Amino acid sequence: MVRTASTMLALGVSAPDFQLVDVVSGATISLATFTGKPALLVMFISVHCPFVKHVQTQLAQIGKDYSAQGLAMVAVSPNDIEKYPDDAPEHLAALAHAEGFNFPVCADASQAVAKMYTAACTPDFFLFDGDRHLAYRGQLDDSRPSNGKPVTGQDLRHAIEFLLAGKEVDANQRPSIGCNIKWIPGNEPEYFTGIRAEE
Repeated sequence: MVRTASTMLALGVSAPDFQLVDVVSGATISLATFTGKPALLVMFISVHCPFVKHVQTQLAQIGKDYSAQGLAMVAVSPNDIEKYPDDAPEHLAALAHAEGFNFPVCADASQAVAKMYTAACTPDFFLFDGDRHLAYRGQLDDSRPSNGKPVTGQDLRHAIEFLLAGKEVDANQRPSIGCNIKWIPGNEPEYFTGIRAEE
C-alpha cells in the first residue's frame, strides 16, 4: 500500500461519461442513469483498502441521508483484480449488500473510467452539480484509520448540502488520502506517480 493523495482535478470540468455494469443489479450505469438529479457523487472505492474499510459505513449513511433530496451516487472499483482478487465483482456485491448501499457499485475492469476522472486513490470523491460540472473533489473528512478522529463525512457532507441548497461550494478543498489505485501493469496513467502522500 502506498499512501496516496487525490489529483484534485480542476473544479468546473464536465463529468466524463461512462458505461459500467452494476455488480448488484446487472444494469448498465452511465451519466444518463442520473438525468434530472441535482447532484452526482462519483466515488472510487476498493473492498480490501483499509482507508475504504474505515469509511464504508459512512458512505452508506450518506446515501441514505441525501437520496430524498436528490443526490445520486455511484461507486466504482478500478483495481487490478488479477493481483487483488478481493476487489472482484462478487466481493463488491457482497460489500454493497453488507453495508446496505442504495447506489450502484461498478467494476472498472479496464480502468478507463478511473483514468477519465484522474482517480489516484481509494477512496477518491468527485461531486458534480446538476449540469455535471465538478463542484467538489477531496477528502471525506479528517479521519484516517490510525489518527483516532471520528468518521463524520464532514467535508463531503458540507459540499453536498451547499450544492443541494443551490449555494456555491467552497473551493478551498483538501485532497483525499488513501491507498494507491492498483493499476494493471503497463496501464498506469501519466498523471499517477504513486508518490507517498504527506499530510
